[in-house]
Amino acid sequence: EYEWKPDKQGLQQILQLLKESQSPDTTIQRTKLEQLNQDPDFSNYLIFVLTKLKSEDEPTRSLCGLILKNNVKAHFQNFPNGATNFIKSECLNNIGDSSLLIRATAGILITTIASKRELQNWPDLLPKLCSLLDSEDYTTCEGAFGTLQKICEDSVEILDSDVLDCPLNIRIPKFLQFFKHSSPKIRSHAVVCVNQFIIRTQALMLNLFALAGEPEVGKNVCRALVMLFEMLQRTQDQDENVALEACEFWLTLAEQQVCKDVFVRHLPRLIPVLVNGMKYSDIDIILPKGDIEEDEMTPDSEQDIWPRFHRSRTVAQQHDKDGIEEEDDDDDDNEIDDDDTISDWNLRKCSVAALDVLANVHHDELLPYILPLLKELLFHHEWVVKELAILGLGTVAEGCMQGMIPCLPELIPHLIQCLSDKKALVRSITCWTLSRYAHWVVSQPPDTYLKSLMTELLKRILDSNKRVPEAACSAFATLEEEACTELVAYLAYILDTLVFAFSKYQHKNLLILYNARGTLADSVGHHLNKPEYIQMLMPPLIQKRNMLKDEDKDLFPLPECPFSVATVLQSGFLPYCEPMCQHWVNLVQKTLAQAMLSNAQPDQYEAPDKDFMIVALDLLSGLAEGLGGNIEQLVARSNILTLTYQCMQDKMLEVRQSSFALLSDLTKACFQHIKPCVADFMPILGTNLTAEFISDSTFRGICIMISVNPNGIIQDFIFFCDAVASWINPKDYLRDMFCKILHGFKNQIGNENGRHFSDQFPLPLKEHLVAFYGV
Repeated sequence: EYEWKPDKQGLQQILQLLKESQSPDTTIQRTKLEQLNQDPDFSNYLIFVLTKLKSEDEPTRSLCGLILKNNVKAHFQNFPNGATNFIKSECLNNIGDSSLLIRATAGILITTIASKRELQNWPDLLPKLCSLLDSEDYTTCEGAFGTLQKICEDSVEILDSDVLDCPLNIRIPKFLQFFKHSSPKIRSHAVVCVNQFIIRTQALMLNLFALAGEPEVGKNVCRALVMLFEMLQRTQDQDENVALEACEFWLTLAEQQVCKDVFVRHLPRLIPVLVNGMKYSDIDIILPKGDIEEDEMTPDSEQDIWPRFHRSRTVAQQHDKDGIEEEDDDDDDNEIDDDDTISDWNLRKCSVAALDVLANVHHDELLPYILPLLKELLFHHEWVVKELAILGLGTVAEGCMQGMIPCLPELIPHLIQCLSDKKALVRSITCWTLSRYAHWVVSQPPDTYLKSLMTELLKRILDSNKRVPEAACSAFATLEEEACTELVAYLAYILDTLVFAFSKYQHKNLLILYNARGTLADSVGHHLNKPEYIQMLMPPLIQKRNMLKDEDKDLFPLPECPFSVATVLQSGFLPYCEPMCQHWVNLVQKTLAQAMLSNAQPDQYEAPDKDFMIVALDLLSGLAEGLGGNIEQLVARSNILTLTYQCMQDKMLEVRQSSFALLSDLTKACFQHIKPCVADFMPILGTNLTAEFISDSTFRGICIMISVNPNGIIQDFIFFCDAVASWINPKDYLRDMFCKILHGFKNQIGNENGRHFSDQFPLPLKEHLVAFYGV
């Protein structure tokens, strides 16, 4: 056994340094620390102070451990064997230190050593830690479990391999024993440890099933499988942190196909537990002020207003005409959207997610276990229970739709009645649940459900609780997408409601209202292009814009609406378009002028907020795309191209992206005005055309511009080729565009000139174009 004793003078020197290193000025101490690191005994001193010098204060001892942890990360391979074993031994001996800080530091040291591929060289570590779990001393058990949790989180792959002599079918049952421990912290550690292996459940299950074939271990395997479902008890734990960890177990396990058959037998026990977890807790209601029924006159808080920054159309809006779908950061319309003031992830949301996964895995097989329960709870006298039943019906809609259809003639009328419930949170969740069944509602004769659902949703859009209109607008937008021209007969009534909402909504709900108006235009199309509807729709929009200052945050949602409305109204939009267009052009010009002044004299002039200029560029882009050739006269009478040229050279990436998108939309709408400027635009585009800085839609616009005027790119074609090569995996439509342009250029100048031209390319660029595009 390795024995080491410190030199008294050396020990005092290190203690003095450690105390000094906690002062603000650490330059000298860092230099000294680097010198001490050269001493092979330095790590021994550090572990000695941490674990044996209990007369020292805890911060100094813990600091030793943290310095040693950094040394392990950087130099562990150079530690003498004796020192390595000394450190390992002392860490294990102090995993149960009475000080939370010291045992946590010892645990961090152990996991850091383990992360250096040392688990194989430390065979007694896991058995020792597992044995310490049985200690009657709480601190020892807690320290060992905390360390095991970190090891499970950091080294799950090697733990799940055959390298170590401590297989999963031994460790998992060991952890499961602590699901019923009296301490919430111990229970939480146990649940987290098990959860780390759930993503590798297939290997675990196959391991257990293989062992089950051996008679002598069959009983233990069956016991291990049964013990897995002790997690049910922890999902109902009084400590919500433990319950959440346990619920995440079910969420992850449900996604594993290998577990589908195992799950079926336990659904009768599991489903009620998950449904109960969906119930609002007291804190879930209080934090977002869900207990307040009427708040429409309460001003939006700063949290409601900021930081809801506008996102460029090049990021936030995708073009449907090519059938392209992009991932978006926005909340999906089909996801339950709790208030932002609640934590991002809680037991309610986790339970909903787990039930959603189960519905999509088991489909209609799930309904016998959940539908009778939800029907019973739907008529419960407590509103929180009724609310969770409505939430449950919405959650299973996607995965169990076929099985739900026979029940919908009974359920939908009752849910429509629930839209008038006295509790705002019930009205809110009912909007969401009904939106999940919108497709079925629209498939029935209009007078059966559509008319009454539409009427009630429009009432909720004007609800006196701000949370309800948010849900109602979202649900109505979904209904618009499904119903399309079925809504034409009700357009006057719909527009009346949306216009009135426009006058009463505050900032938070304005964005979703703009979306509902734009979706309505997309859904009913040219039927909206009537003088009486235009007169209802446009003046409030213009009035709202005129009320806003150029630096008003309510500008941010505006680009979501004009594109759809302009596309539908076309010439009907023109009377309103010119003043609107000129206003945005002036805003861009004003912002650029402020930026020039600020750059020239930063001490005298404050830099402008360019987010508002991005809004203006995106609005202009939306108008160009929506109006098409009808915007030609507006472009001719303004300096929009000059401003676009300046914005394309802005230092701010988002400004450049929006200006590129505007250029591509103007190119498609009125190329006759772009053509004289092509020689000016191309060099700027060439220096910016890299995949990491530009979106698909913008790059497509540039390709369209080149296709319209191929001669305009000749002088800068090498920049375009370099940009094409920067795309590692372009979408098929972009790849086709690249091929057409590259081969078109080659055919235009001839093979011989093409070879001469490509000989100027750097070799990697040349090889990439040949390999991917055959040029």
